[in-house]
Amino acid sequence: MTKDKVWKRNEPDSPCQQVCLIHPDAKICIGCFRTPEEISNWALFSPAERQSLLNELPQRRGKVKLRRGKRQRNRFKRSPGTSY
Repeated sequence: MTKDKVWKRNEPDSPCQQVCLIHPDAKICIGCFRTPEEISNWALFSPAERQSLLNELPQRRGKVKLRRGKRQRNRFKRSPGTSY
């Protein structure tokens, strides 16, 4: 049985991670690290512009600080000396 080959463009793929949420302070997506303007203009960028942006994205990772549920965990912390 042969596998069908999927048609693919000869240009950089979108860095989208399907986690589309703009960080309120950094103003970049927490999934792909692009700005809202870069996300909306991706289809208009040339392959060279896309590749240039893809090269910049790893440095943006440090701009986004994720809490990963700490608020929920600390919410139920017991005070010293309190019994339930």
